[in-house]
Amino acid sequence: MFAALKVRNYRVYAAGGIVSNTGTWMGRVAQDWVVLTELTNNSAQALGIVTGLQFLPMLLLAPIGGAIGDRFRKRDVMLVTQSVMALTAVLMGVMVIGGHMELWHMYVLAFLQGCAAAIDAPARQAFVSEMVPPKLLTNAVGLNSASFHSGRLVGPAVAGLLIAAIGTGPTLLINAATFVAVLLALLSLRVDDLDLAPQSKGRGRIAEGLRYVRHRPDIMLIMALAFVHGTFGMNFQITNALMATSVFDRGVEDYGLVGSVMAIGSLAGALLAARQSRPRWRRLLGAMFGFTAATLAVGLAPTWPIFVVLLIPTGFFALTVMVTANSMVQLSVDSAVRSRVMSLYMAVFLVGHRSVRHWLAGSVTPMALAGPS
Repeated sequence: MFAALKVRNYRVYAAGGIVSNTGTWMGRVAQDWVVLTELTNNSAQALGIVTGLQFLPMLLLAPIGGAIGDRFRKRDVMLVTQSVMALTAVLMGVMVIGGHMELWHMYVLAFLQGCAAAIDAPARQAFVSEMVPPKLLTNAVGLNSASFHSGRLVGPAVAGLLIAAIGTGPTLLINAATFVAVLLALLSLRVDDLDLAPQSKGRGRIAEGLRYVRHRPDIMLIMALAFVHGTFGMNFQITNALMATSVFDRGVEDYGLVGSVMAIGSLAGALLAARQSRPRWRRLLGAMFGFTAATLAVGLAPTWPIFVVLLIPTGFFALTVMVTANSMVQLSVDSAVRSRVMSLYMAVFLVGHRSVRHWLAGSVTPMALAGPS
């Protein structure tokens, strides 16, 4: 399950990643709390704008980020992007502490963070294949997902305690400090041990990536499945909120429990996926079938305890689909275009995911998502 950690470079990188992932979730909670309680009077609209500005660049800039990841050394790209995100986090914390933060400042900083993340993500996804051999790639991708969801389990709880004890500004600065862990990890890697991908040259790099995918029906099929999965399945931030508040009439404590319970299933799915020696179509399609059945059961759950319990297999199958699809794409593409292909993969997943989430937030009633309570 942890075979990739035997590789020294990946072990160092993963150690920095778990610290950064925990800080990222802390930062999200603190940022949302600032918007809701310090900059507005619990304005869901303002919070939605901030969230949208963070994710919009991923849709717009992902192909450019992929081209940059294939043109320059991925480690160098990440050193720049992680530094930019750390700087924006520092500015956010300092401005909150100094009492200078206004809502439009938060909009700008969120957008800048989103731009850096859009350039960072394709290089970061593809960089894993430079640290570990192909036989360990699926394991490494699974461990990356496990790290992300471990941070999701721990970060919000730590953020709540820190906000209560020292305030939102210092909590945001602590998030900024966690970026140092990633930067130190990247600087500590043994470059000679990396299996560096060839750097692309010349113009038309984005178009070259599109042409490559167009002539690979297997990759197009995986992306189509990812689009369906992201569009019609991965909208729990809205559907779970509606189920908890409107269907089962639960408070904020129970809603917080929902996120943690689902993260348990997600973490288990990521760890089990990490045990795969190689991703296979049978596992991908089986996980999608399991996710479909679990989501249907969640929507028809007659009571709150059953609803909560069913979120565990739902999170499990959701992450199994994501890790397996990610690994299949990375292992099947040429290293020279890997960042560009991964940027398209992420853009396809997010286009449906974000657009349908926005639609759900504005037009779907809770009873359309659930059975009788």
